[in-house]
Parts: sequence; structure tokens; C-alpha cells
Amino acid sequence: MAIFAGPIEIEIVTKVIFAAIMGMIIGLEREIDFKPAGLRTHALVCMGAALFTALSFSLIHTNIDPSRIAAGIVTGIGFLGAGAIFMSKDRITGLTTAADLWVLAAVGVAVGLGFYVAALSTTIVIYVTLSFGRYMKRIENRKKSWFKRTRKR
Repeated sequence: MAIFAGPIEIEIVTKVIFAAIMGMIIGLEREIDFKPAGLRTHALVCMGAALFTALSFSLIHTNIDPSRIAAGIVTGIGFLGAGAIFMSKDRITGLTTAADLWVLAAVGVAVGLGFYVAALSTTIVIYVTLSFGRYMKRIENRKKSWFKRTRKR
């Protein structure tokens, strides 16, 4: 039995690979910052969103409403993001991770729909935003440590 991938399947595989690359770019940035959701998680979220979207829109000639799949992705990622948020004492962590997983799922949907330029542009903006946030956090930590040193004198 020969396995033959038709043009639609090749297009879907291409979309999944592109989505994986977009997810890995953001995941790598999170790995650099030692966040729990890193390269693998981000790649899988983006790939999954792209695959679900591409598959749902390839069934457009059936009685299935493809927009319901995209709505399900948003809901599912909301639950995943909620699991990334932690509260301990007076500190909440994981909000940025939850938000970047949510927007990365949107990137996956964009890839699944074939909007490659929009997906790439959004990925770049996400990366710059997260990197700038890390830079600002370093500046804030330097100011706090400077303030503590000067108060001890």
C-alpha cells in the first residue's frame, strides 16, 4: 500500500511546520528567560492551532462550521493559560506566559488560514515585546538593588 500525500495534505504539513517554527521562536525566548512554558510548549500550541484550523477549513464543503473550531481553540488555550498562572502570597506569576500562549494560538490560527505574513509579523512583535519586557525587568531590579545598597549606608 503506497502512501500518497495530496496537494491539500502537503499544504497542511507546510502550515504545521511553519507554525512550529513560529512557536519555537517565541518558546526559545521564554527558555532564555527560564520560564516553565518553553520551546516545546509554545511550538506545540502553535502547531496544534494551525493544524486544527487547516483541517477545519479543508472540510468546508461539509456541514461543519469551520469557525467553531477556531472558537474552540480560543477556549482551550484559555484553560491552558489559566493553568500557567500561579498565586503565592502577594505575588502572581505566569500572566505573561498565559498571554503569550494565547496570542501564539492566534498565530497558529493565522498560519492555518494561510496568513503567513500576518503570522510572521505577529511573531516578531511578540518576540520584541517579551525581550523588551525582560530588559525593563532587569533595569527595575538594578534600581531596587541600588536603592537597597544606598539605604544601608
